[in-house]
Amino acid sequence: MASASVVALFLYSHMHRIFIIFGLTVLSLTLSFCTEDPEDNINPAGLTVDVLSVDEETKTIELQATAENAIRYDLHLNESDVALLSSTDGYFVFSVDDFGTYTASVRAYGSSGKYLSVDKIVEVIDPATNEPVPLDQGYFSPESYEGYEMVWSDEFTGNSLNTSDWTYEIGDGCPGNCGWGNNELEYYRAENTEVGDDVLTITAKMQSFGGKQYTSSRLITKDKQSFQYGRVDIRALLPKGQGIWPALWMLGSNISTVGWPQCGEIDIMEMVGGTNGDNTVHGTLHWDVGGHAYQGGSTTLNDGTFADEYHVFSIVWDQNWIRWYVNNNQYYSLSISGADMTEFHQDFFFIFNVAVGGNWPGSPDHTTVFPQQMKVDYIRVFQEN
Repeated sequence: MASASVVALFLYSHMHRIFIIFGLTVLSLTLSFCTEDPEDNINPAGLTVDVLSVDEETKTIELQATAENAIRYDLHLNESDVALLSSTDGYFVFSVDDFGTYTASVRAYGSSGKYLSVDKIVEVIDPATNEPVPLDQGYFSPESYEGYEMVWSDEFTGNSLNTSDWTYEIGDGCPGNCGWGNNELEYYRAENTEVGDDVLTITAKMQSFGGKQYTSSRLITKDKQSFQYGRVDIRALLPKGQGIWPALWMLGSNISTVGWPQCGEIDIMEMVGGTNGDNTVHGTLHWDVGGHAYQGGSTTLNDGTFADEYHVFSIVWDQNWIRWYVNNNQYYSLSISGADMTEFHQDFFFIFNVAVGGNWPGSPDHTTVFPQQMKVDYIRVFQEN
């Protein structure tokens, strides 16, 4: 064994050296002890990776990674052990050979030599095949119902939002309702709403703004269009993906005076995106019984997702019941005749939004592809003659 060759061992602590004598051979090994600078052994923390852009014409992807205490970033593509690129500022621009889905893994290294890793799924879609879902693909509801008359509608024609009916809610809900009461991650902007080609489009983006990592839009008809009872039909194409939360819903018009949930809430449609959620929508009521109460139901498609074609989401609301429908098929009903459900016998206004993250859907992950869009063909309100 090596120890059998050791004649003497001397530790000279002042010079931080160990001298080991093997016969006539002297080996000098320099060691570091308590005089080591602690800043030379720092781990990275808080790594985030944003997909800044995907140029589908040139197949070019732009990423920005940020982490505390990072001294180097490495980019690995499709689980390759060999780094495609390295940078000191976390900024990467690179091109791929073919259209398709790629896993971009970014590692942030600290001076300790340890690293954090975040994966991002990036789709590079052939523009020739990336056609939007046709407006005539999917279900249509009738323009009239026996015993009802249409009292209001928005068909989203023209090239701008009708601000006589709709108002943009801007921001992140702060200071009074930060995260919009759900710990949502987006900042709502008017710029994320577009009207054209006979549809309203709300786009959720991975875009840093207002201290948030995501942007989207939220529209309301408060103080402009509100209704008590009737049938509501909304034809829409939904987004998809983990952490994506589109909603078509209503709040009691007295929310400014009594607050929530005392004002009542009618969720015509909510979808919690993700692998097990893109094919399921929910209808729910929220109200006050000396505390927050809620109850609802859901329905799931047999095939595909709600992003594949347009569907019509409806409620029929009268003095005794609220019933929920998808494509005129009822999937849930709830009695509102009880003495503790007075909230649902007053005027309500509409809200359209696409939230990102929050208590219910959770945050986006490496599988979430941005941007995501909700498209609304029309909203129609009918009341009994």
